Order: sequence, then C-alpha cells, then structure tokens
Amino acid sequence: MKKYTLLFLTSITLWSCSPKTYQAKPFSSQASAEIEARLKQLNIQLVEPSVPTANFVKTVRVGNLVFTSGHGPDKPEGGTYQGRVGADLTLEQGQEAARLTGIALLSSLKKEIGDLSKVKRVVKVLGMVQCTPEFKDHPKVMNAFSDMMVGVFGEKGKHARSAVGMSALPGNIAIEIEMIVEVED
Repeated sequence: MKKYTLLFLTSITLWSCSPKTYQAKPFSSQASAEIEARLKQLNIQLVEPSVPTANFVKTVRVGNLVFTSGHGPDKPEGGTYQGRVGADLTLEQGQEAARLTGIALLSSLKKEIGDLSKVKRVVKVLGMVQCTPEFKDHPKVMNAFSDMMVGVFGEKGKHARSAVGMSALPGNIAIEIEMIVEVED
C-alpha cells in the first residue's frame, strides 16, 4: 500500500510541475496603462460606438478571434467623412478618414473585449476606399490606419491587409474598414 501511495504522490507532484500545467496570467494594470498612454500619445480618444443601423452587430467574437463589421470615418463633432478620394477629397483627407475609422474600430473592439491590452495580434484588415477610377493610391490611404495600429499595439499591430478602391460606399463615406483581431483572456 505504501508503494502505491508513494507512486501516486510522485505522479501528482510531477504533473503539477509539468510545463503543460496552464495558469491564466491576469492582465496587469501596467499593460492597460501602457496602451492608454500610447492612445494619449497618439492623440486618440476612443468614443462610445454608434448603434448599427440595420440587423447586424459591430463585433462578433468566436473563440479567441474578434471579427468587426465594416466601420466608417466618424468625425468627433458628428457626421462622417464623405466623398471620393481623388475628386472630393485629397489623399491627406483620405488618410484622416482612415485614422478616424481606426478610432471607431478600436472603440468597438474595446467595448467587445473590455481592455485593449488583451489584443494578441491584429490579424487581417480589409480597407475599402471610395475613389475615382484614376486614383491608384489606396495603399497610401490605408497606411494611416496601419501606422495607427502599430503605434497602439507595437509589433502586435502589424497585420495582413488588402486595400481596394470602390466606386461607391454606404452613405457616401470615404472609407470602410473591417478587421480580424486575435485576443487572449
């Protein structure tokens, strides 16, 4: 009997010391403070996400992935950036629209996960720029968004990306962006 008790205790001890043992690490207030400091440094003020105008939601979480619906460039004073880049808007105005869309996406993401320090990786981004047929700088417009994600999350903000031109977007918005983000609990 002693032999089996000793064997049992030894196996429990080995199991508890095994590298396979998982303990969730709590998110530190320091990590949250670092993200908040980056947002402040980049002059980013998150907002209360707008309510969807149809039968959909802003975000859907499946396991450790968060999928966002397409978001547009909401202005802080209300309204949106509207028009086509290359006709109604300059490249720089398109980039500002991309930055505002990034703020809207970060706001919805934070509402979904509670703390942006839970972001493990911005995985994939699709940017749709409303523009003239002659406009060819869709990537330059989207660079403003991508640079913002790297500014906020560092290396975790680097992502796969598609940047495409569109002849029209809902409500005449200048840009629409959606993303997939990996998060951890």
